[in-house]
Amino acid sequence: MLSVEEEKQVNEFCRINGIEANRELAFRALCHSSFTNELAQNGERILESNERMEFLGDAVLELSLAKTLFDEYSLSEGDMSKIRAMVGSEKVLSDVARFMRIGDFVFLGKGERQMGGSDRDSILADTFEAVLAAVFLTSGFEASVSFVQSKLCDYIDQAVNGELILDYKTSLQELTQARFSSRPSYETILDEGPPQDKWFKVGVFLDGKIVGEGEGRTKKAAEQLAAKHALEALSKGLDKAGAEK
Repeated sequence: MLSVEEEKQVNEFCRINGIEANRELAFRALCHSSFTNELAQNGERILESNERMEFLGDAVLELSLAKTLFDEYSLSEGDMSKIRAMVGSEKVLSDVARFMRIGDFVFLGKGERQMGGSDRDSILADTFEAVLAAVFLTSGFEASVSFVQSKLCDYIDQAVNGELILDYKTSLQELTQARFSSRPSYETILDEGPPQDKWFKVGVFLDGKIVGEGEGRTKKAAEQLAAKHALEALSKGLDKAGAEK
């Protein structure tokens, strides 16, 4: 039985993400082991964490991606395997989870939340898979495929077209060294909030000029986003320069 606050949090999460899932299953999908362990240690409640659902969701994700690639693209077995691995990677799933605001809704133990667990790639990716399992258990495989396609379609297209980058910082450094013989540097522009709810804004600079900014709950996430924006800006500039020649 969910408390009033728990039900409210789960309902809001499902509402903003358009998720049709049994609320008990959705709640379990959002319950990290640090949360359920803390409840048990305090003698409050015995709850199952999302670990078993994450295991199921991982399998559903692989099959959903495989079916999508098989139905929608003319690719070899080897290419489908590579793209499925890229799109199903922790980096991609954690990015999607951030867009879905999973970090704001996942139930964590106090210690885990204070250590930044709400923005940890592994927790976000695992929770995404657990949420997928909730969709599968509620509505079946076809609904799961639709859910995966709605959340991952852009990444699938990018991977198929050879445009999916999983490490923006490395890609930016490779570009700037090759094109400008210079390496980017990162500077924290904003660092605010209590330890358990920090927010960072980072700028990436090239030869003293800012070329991109990014924000996130950790410096690492903010730097990756800043590098992504810098890559996009620099690539557009290079394309434009090439077209003008």
